[in-house]
Amino acid sequence: MAQVQYLGTGRRKKSIARVRLLPGTGNITVNKRDVEEYFGLETLKMIVRAPMVLTNTLGKFDVRVNVIGGGTTGQAGAIRHGITRALVVANPDLRPALKKAGYLTRDPRMKERKKYGLKAARRAPQFSKR
Repeated sequence: MAQVQYLGTGRRKKSIARVRLLPGTGNITVNKRDVEEYFGLETLKMIVRAPMVLTNTLGKFDVRVNVIGGGTTGQAGAIRHGITRALVVANPDLRPALKKAGYLTRDPRMKERKKYGLKAARRAPQFSKR
């Protein structure tokens, strides 16, 4: 018999997280490592757990995540987005609470591209009169 799983994809900046929710005891695994081991800062762990704490589903699902790209903060935001989408697939009744908290909205802020004639996106070369 196939095990029930709910999928969700989360994105933030350059990070992409593929999330699988499986019925379980609340273990969160990121890139085959425990969330406590993967994220050093407590705030990042709180970001990852936020949708499950909000919906009281922390002990009901095991979370397996593959995340690539970006830095640790972007990855944590992508994981939160993916967990939220998977929770909505698992139980559509949770959607209003997650939407109100802003977890379903994809953060559109991205790195601005470098322009020609400049040293970075907006940084101009140093001005000199002579």
